[in-house]
Amino acid sequence: MITQKITPSLWIETRDAKAVVDYYLSIFKDGKMIDYHQYENPPEAGGEKFETATIEIEGMQLNILAAGPFFKFNESVSFVINTKDQAETDYYWDALTANGGEESSCGWCKDKYGLSWQVVPIEYFKLINSTDPKVRERAIKNTLKQKKIILSELK
Repeated sequence: MITQKITPSLWIETRDAKAVVDYYLSIFKDGKMIDYHQYENPPEAGGEKFETATIEIEGMQLNILAAGPFFKFNESVSFVINTKDQAETDYYWDALTANGGEESSCGWCKDKYGLSWQVVPIEYFKLINSTDPKVRERAIKNTLKQKKIILSELK
């Protein structure tokens, strides 16, 4: 059942939607699979099999299209995870960069499928938007030196 007006769709370079669902639900513990289907293209479209799934993570539905290696993710589309504290930041960072994910800079990373995420403690935005120019400057300057955001180093 479609409950959201706009649903992001992720074309993953595999044909196994259930593996993708399992991966994301292992990270986002309160998530759930809403829908799953297997399809086969007609011969004139190559006849390849593909799968789709819809998952809900953190209250947002995502459509998974597991139709093979035709398109790659790039950083122009990404998701931001607003975390409540450093421990939650560490959890998501570690989970997303494990098993083939990769670290970038300024809180950005990629998961094992190549999807970009920025993992950011909510307090970070208070620091970089502070009315005190010294606080703002220190936070922004130190952000540029980090991969994972470490709040204690920004204050």
